[in-house]
Amino acid sequence: MSALPKQESYYTVEEYLALEAMAETRYEYFNGEVFDMAGGTLKHSQISGNVYYALQQKLTATKCRALNSEMRIKVPAALPYRYPDASVVCDEPQLEKLGAMELLLNPVALVEVLSESTEKYDREGKFLAYQSIPSFHEYLLIEQDRYHVTQYVKQDDGAWLRRDFIGSDAAVKLSSVDCTLTLTEIYRDVAMA
Repeated sequence: MSALPKQESYYTVEEYLALEAMAETRYEYFNGEVFDMAGGTLKHSQISGNVYYALQQKLTATKCRALNSEMRIKVPAALPYRYPDASVVCDEPQLEKLGAMELLLNPVALVEVLSESTEKYDREGKFLAYQSIPSFHEYLLIEQDRYHVTQYVKQDDGAWLRRDFIGSDAAVKLSSVDCTLTLTEIYRDVAMA
């Protein structure tokens, strides 16, 4: 994720939305800066695809569905929206129109595949911003270079419980939806160093 250079000043939200409407790639807006979300690594693409596919298969007979990285998520604390690598919505999706774009309002789970350039933001700023989504209850952060998934689950008192899953034989039991993802599924066909 790299910032787009702009001469002399930051982007306004309106300038960002105009850029997004005309672009062939995806961008995220944060505090006046615009970040190119395209051009991930092969590992990033494989992992996010594996997670989306596994969730899609496991949620088929439920009231929940998996969405890929194309779905915009409205984040009240970081307007106008974000693109997680995968998300889960249950019941009827609530959507808001922003011009010709649709923003999902009610995800229960969000997934980010960590990159060297985005890890700090995904773990801190983005996670904090995601917490402003009322329906949001679970966050998965997936490392690219080793079998390691960090899970955050919102507790009844509003605190977030962190658990780490390490090793190819580990499995993550999702609490927001009734399914388990094995790290073998998440890292299927991903070459590890």
